[in-house]
Amino acid sequence: MTFRFLVLFLLLSLRTFLLPAQKDITLKIIHTSDVHGAILPFDFINNNAVDFGLAHVYTYVKQERSNEEQELILLDNGDVLQGQPTVYYANFMDSIGHHIIPEVMNYMGYDAGTVGNHDIEAGPNIYNHMVEAFNFPWLSANIVDKRTGLPYFKPYTVITRQGIRIAVMGLTTPGVTKWLSPSLWPNMQFVDMVDAAKMWMDSIRIKENPQVIIGLFHSGHNAAYEDSDPDAPLNENASLLVGQQVPGFDALFIGHDHERMVKKIVNCHNDSVLVVDPGSQATHISDVTIKVSLDKNNKVIKKSVDGTIVSMQGLMPDPEYVSHFSNFSRKIEEFVDQRIGTISKTISTRDAYFGPSEFVSLVLSVQLGVSNTDISFAAPLSFDVSIEQGPLYVRDMFKLYSFENLLYIMNLTGKEIKDYLEFSYSLWFNTMTSANDNMLLLRKDENGQIITGKDGRAMLKASFYNFDCAAGINYRVDVSKPVGQRVTILSMENGLPFEEDKMYRVAINSYRGTGGGDHLTHGAGLTQQELRRRIVNASTQDMRYYLMKWVELSGAFTPENRNNWSVVPAEWVEQAAPRDRTLLFGKE
Repeated sequence: MTFRFLVLFLLLSLRTFLLPAQKDITLKIIHTSDVHGAILPFDFINNNAVDFGLAHVYTYVKQERSNEEQELILLDNGDVLQGQPTVYYANFMDSIGHHIIPEVMNYMGYDAGTVGNHDIEAGPNIYNHMVEAFNFPWLSANIVDKRTGLPYFKPYTVITRQGIRIAVMGLTTPGVTKWLSPSLWPNMQFVDMVDAAKMWMDSIRIKENPQVIIGLFHSGHNAAYEDSDPDAPLNENASLLVGQQVPGFDALFIGHDHERMVKKIVNCHNDSVLVVDPGSQATHISDVTIKVSLDKNNKVIKKSVDGTIVSMQGLMPDPEYVSHFSNFSRKIEEFVDQRIGTISKTISTRDAYFGPSEFVSLVLSVQLGVSNTDISFAAPLSFDVSIEQGPLYVRDMFKLYSFENLLYIMNLTGKEIKDYLEFSYSLWFNTMTSANDNMLLLRKDENGQIITGKDGRAMLKASFYNFDCAAGINYRVDVSKPVGQRVTILSMENGLPFEEDKMYRVAINSYRGTGGGDHLTHGAGLTQQELRRRIVNASTQDMRYYLMKWVELSGAFTPENRNNWSVVPAEWVEQAAPRDRTLLFGKE
């Protein structure tokens, strides 16, 4: 017995001695974010081929999977269910067929994804179906099911490669509650990202004992975006706050803000954390290499994390992928090629930044007509698009209206309407002292010099989709006056007097009506609770649907500029507007 025990001990000792002292594994993580329906190598809105999208990404993925010296992990960071007509068709026009997004992402072999705000916008029927249809977990650790107190989606997943356990935690921007109608997120509660990450990090470490922990966050990097308070709870862009305040992450894969970035930050334990953001529409991907050395007990001896952003330009779309989804591609072509009317002149969003325009007037007028309200609010929802004179097709409706917003009818007082507009124009127009000043609020450095983008053009200080103007009232905006004292409402458009203490019925999109952009909260001074009380009705269809139907019923039409508001002093604007237009768009 003793002899047998001695032999067994020697054999085990010899086995341990012969085991390699170190095992080196290379993980390759490819990450997409904010794909927005760019699943085929074609832009169905602008009717042209493109050199980006998931068909190109798949070429890169297959290339990297063929490298036997590394283990590949493919991740997505949300906002895949909104954007191109591909997903609009799958979400709203063909509810019987198999949804294209799970088919594409399962085909590509994604390992995990995170829910984005625009994925919630598709509605519970769609996002609940995604959970069942995906062959991979769809994550969000900070969305709680109010009925159970448990996570609505899976909070994290663990991926195993060659004995290495890689924990992936998902988080979603809590801004959803300010942007989307509550009807789109019933039974959900959004928790602060930092708080949720702290709780689930403890759970992951204790329960899963991973060697690598990564964050997959649908949230931007700038916690102070548009004057947000980084210390306030429920920050929209809290990714870096999580990385800094919650130790344990090796890398953060982020998105939502569409801003490409690779950088390293230092957390509260003085550890380095890689942060990558590939931007939007799969024009680029994040390519991160994590090298891990393990001892014979599978404990980490050494770890390195490096990453870059890779452009898809120059890659060919994978031919097998394109062939596999060719039938769906033909369906979308047929959908967007439907002729629905004729427009007698070209309209452009460029005009909308300098005064009333045909482009925004069309949206304002349809909102008024559909809702039978007194006043209508709208903004340009695409920065620089034109709809050309001639036949109008379904694809043009995606230029006219970029998002799947519902249409709200709300009750607002005249004073709240004025304050709403004051807030909008405070984001939009500079306070001018002479005709030599800029009319628009442009980004400037500490020396007052205009900051330009890579194309050499000036950039707006605030987001253009927050530049709301109104229909139903006649008013002027005096840019020589300070913020808060610019708007003078002269009358209703029908000639009746406008009264500040009167309650008016207002047509407004659901993004704005739930507090998006802060026009109704910071501007008009309404609380979130009061906002919900003021909503009289919400449409059953998105606003693009109503615009499409209006065009179909109108047939041939001439776009009209309501010209119900003006910017003064007129002589200053006449000189400043052409200068700023050139700065913003270049010579035309």
